[in-house]
Amino acid sequence: MSKTHVKMTVNGKAVEGLAEPRTLLIHFLREQLDLTGPHIGCDTSHCGACTVDVNGKSVKSCTVFVGQVEGADVTTIEGIAQPDGTMHALQEAFRQHHGLQCGFCTPGMITSAWRLLQENPNPTEEEIRYGISGNLCRCTGYQNIVKAIQVAAEELSVKEAAE
Repeated sequence: MSKTHVKMTVNGKAVEGLAEPRTLLIHFLREQLDLTGPHIGCDTSHCGACTVDVNGKSVKSCTVFVGQVEGADVTTIEGIAQPDGTMHALQEAFRQHHGLQCGFCTPGMITSAWRLLQENPNPTEEEIRYGISGNLCRCTGYQNIVKAIQVAAEELSVKEAAE
């Protein structure tokens, strides 16, 4: 099968590559760009482990062909950390408040929560639960995940007010 030339911005950097038209975004990210943060979970879009941000929307990258994101701005879990490598408030809150156990769902969960907080900086518990409802965690009861997102929202709000 012939390959198509694709260009996009991933985590703030212009990237390009060759891919078969049927190549899924998750495979392009992991295999061609070595971005292994987004995980391959169910391959059916149910688990959310592969969630990335595309042009300001949470997207399950196992359901998108790489050609569909031509010219797009893509953010993965690797792009959420600060440029100096310091963890984002969400990442730190997940660590401090036990929002993860095995860690398999964590990249997708944090990426979805990141988008949620961009759109709604002060979500209620119900809004958080709805915002992450497309991401499954098989280890926790979600309570610590929700708590971590609440803590991060508060921290980001205080930080923004100080600026």
